[in-house]
Amino acid sequence: MNHYKATQVFVPGGMPKHTYIQRAERELEESLRTVDDNLCKLVTLTGATKSGKTVLVNRIYSRGTGDNIWIDGGTVSSENDLWTAVLDEIGGYSDKEMEESGESEQMLGGEAEAEGSIPLIAKAKGKVGTAITQRTSSTGRRSLSVSPRIAAITQLRQTGKPLIIDDFHYLERKLQASVIRALKPLVFDGHAVIIIAIPHRRYDAVKVEREMTGRLEGIPVPVWSIDELKEIPEKGFPLLNVEISDQLSERLAKEAYGSPHLMQEFCKALCAQNSVKATMSQRLKITTVNDSLFREIAESTGKVVFEKLAKGPRQRSDRMPRPLTAGGTADIYRVVLLGLARLAPGMEKVDYEALRAAIREILATNVPQAHEVSRVLDKMTEIAADDEAATPVIDWVKEDQELHVTDPFFAFFLKWGSPMDVAAGVQ
Repeated sequence: MNHYKATQVFVPGGMPKHTYIQRAERELEESLRTVDDNLCKLVTLTGATKSGKTVLVNRIYSRGTGDNIWIDGGTVSSENDLWTAVLDEIGGYSDKEMEESGESEQMLGGEAEAEGSIPLIAKAKGKVGTAITQRTSSTGRRSLSVSPRIAAITQLRQTGKPLIIDDFHYLERKLQASVIRALKPLVFDGHAVIIIAIPHRRYDAVKVEREMTGRLEGIPVPVWSIDELKEIPEKGFPLLNVEISDQLSERLAKEAYGSPHLMQEFCKALCAQNSVKATMSQRLKITTVNDSLFREIAESTGKVVFEKLAKGPRQRSDRMPRPLTAGGTADIYRVVLLGLARLAPGMEKVDYEALRAAIREILATNVPQAHEVSRVLDKMTEIAADDEAATPVIDWVKEDQELHVTDPFFAFFLKWGSPMDVAAGVQ
């Protein structure tokens, strides 16, 4: 039996070499491979946060091999940043120094006396001019500079390497439009360009560049099913000489909210909880899991952004303490989050009236008005969108009166974390 480390088998957030699941029935890999076959379309691969989008593309267009150009949208704050990053990946340039050489001629004149015969003319004596040509050479350097955008597009075309922009939704809408507009000529020429983004309203290629209509190839990455998530432990644990029961595998899959990233986290933590560091010399069967596993993962994943939303914007002068039925008080930002945690909605959209009903249940008195809750949700959406450390975890669509939970880690924290400890601010 081969020997494996548990950390090599279960790789949350990385490229799982031993527990990669192809999801063959979805034909996602086949769709991606057509991009390199002169598709002449901009490919947009969209899926929920931590649904395995990057892992999928990396499977076909490997990162770090030098064969493909990968750009992280989260590191881009301006258009020049993006094109400069492309040039860095290519090993290209936007400034070039050229050496020039040239020659010049100079006539050096002089006179000498001479006597001679000229046909049909009388003999004459006079002065004859003489000249010496002096050639000199010189060298110099000339600097040629073009914009990073022009240089990157030109050199991408020359290399022919596929371009992948991950987390494209991080870019501002105007910047998205500018980048797509710049990439149009490459796409029309059959150059492989793949954009990875979340499917929610933060990215819509047709809206940012309407001329791309008909030139887009959308590949949606569906949420993982329970059976697909169960393939991860079914494939990984035998490599460690470990067996887990079907009931336990089912429970882990249901708690993962359709995220293979979370499933990898569960399996890795289950190994640690049962002291499985590497392939066991004797067969081990695991049938139960301690709930502390879920609580610990929740605290290490969703707590930071929950705290950020609970603090709200810097201006706090209008936040009155509101009495909680459980005791203590909390301001309106903390109250809204406690109401959301009470619902523990998973990855489903949250109905506004259901959220307000939950808020009424946790408050003893001084229930906020509808417009107050809506204003807080607007601000929270702004905070989530500005968070550089993570994809926006929530999105409030005011016109539809719907709150979308877009991050499975945040949804997981709402169920298993300690929102009361973080958000209540009991006084």
